[in-house]
Amino acid sequence: MDVKLEAEEKIRVPQSLLGREELRPDVEPAGPMGVTAPPLGFEFSPLNARRWRNFKANRRGHFSLWMFLALFILSLFAELIANDRPLFIHFDGKNYFPVFVTYPDTEFGDTLGTAADYRDPYIQRFLDEHHATVIWAPIRFSYRTINDRPPSAFPSKPTWLLNKRDCDFAAKNGYSQCGALEMNWFGTDDQGRDVLARLIYGFRISVLFGLILTIVSSIIGVAAGAVQGYFGGWTDLLFQRVIEIWTSVPELYLLLIISSVLVPGFFVLLGILLLFSWVRLVGLVRAEFLRGRNFEYIQAARALGVSNRVIMFRHLLPNAMVATMTFLPFIMSSSVMTLTALDFLGFGLPPGSPSLGELLSQAKGNVQAPWLGLTGFFTVALMLSLLIFIGEAVRDAFDPRKTFT
Repeated sequence: MDVKLEAEEKIRVPQSLLGREELRPDVEPAGPMGVTAPPLGFEFSPLNARRWRNFKANRRGHFSLWMFLALFILSLFAELIANDRPLFIHFDGKNYFPVFVTYPDTEFGDTLGTAADYRDPYIQRFLDEHHATVIWAPIRFSYRTINDRPPSAFPSKPTWLLNKRDCDFAAKNGYSQCGALEMNWFGTDDQGRDVLARLIYGFRISVLFGLILTIVSSIIGVAAGAVQGYFGGWTDLLFQRVIEIWTSVPELYLLLIISSVLVPGFFVLLGILLLFSWVRLVGLVRAEFLRGRNFEYIQAARALGVSNRVIMFRHLLPNAMVATMTFLPFIMSSSVMTLTALDFLGFGLPPGSPSLGELLSQAKGNVQAPWLGLTGFFTVALMLSLLIFIGEAVRDAFDPRKTFT
């Protein structure tokens, strides 16, 4: 009995410490009911935090990322930047939003009953006479709007480049006077459409096309490479023979044949290019899975009865994605360039679509209008340069041998 009481005395806790928790710097204080409070906000893992620091250390790539995101986000709101419809109209006690809703012209004094054309002088005069409040987009042209009051024959030069000789030519040949012109910052193309508006819409289509094609083709390519590398044997052998046969097909000729047979369109062209673009990552992912499937922790997972699906996508895929991520910006730039090349050759998007390749094709046929070639070239060059710089920064960030201070 004495020994038992002595032991109880040794482990007795003072009353002053009851109900209190020992606070240590490496342990978060417990909340009510003894549940540890979750960390507030989003936190990177130490490895990803180091990668982000390495990415930011590449100043050119870091700046390119934010510049590319800014341009892309602005292009997503192209209808609010360049449009031939007003953003807002307040008339006769009512509010109208023509940029989002199509109104009949009977709402604005006309009698035809068709969709209102807000560039029609009659509707503009009607709104002015009734003192309507009209808010226009900064650029009063959409990508398909034809300038009906040009200073010269199409393609007409940028408005800010017009000089006295151009104004005299316009007055002599029956074109609009220089004082009554609408601003075309980059001029018009050979059909009278505003070049700047078409650049904004064309940039958005090119980026969205490249982004969708990159994501979908990467998913298919990673899945195919994972199956090949993990199972190996006859599965790997058969897959490799199929890929070798498929990649030996002349891609450009087949693209031209299919594009000439099918009705051109965004998703049709996306599906055609997807037939070939998915093989770009197969070899890389296959090699990573072949290397990683013999690791000890993979063998231990198999011995514990973990399913193949869990091993592939939870344990092997994260390691394979490290090398895969460095290729994604380059794949996207290649996708954008492919779309531009097809549009330049006339096998891309439907006629009339805002396309950078179509603008470059017009520049080839109108050498007397250098603004077409210059604007198209610098837009494509800027887009591809930003993507390449981002890709280089991502490659440095995921390289374990590189550390930046």
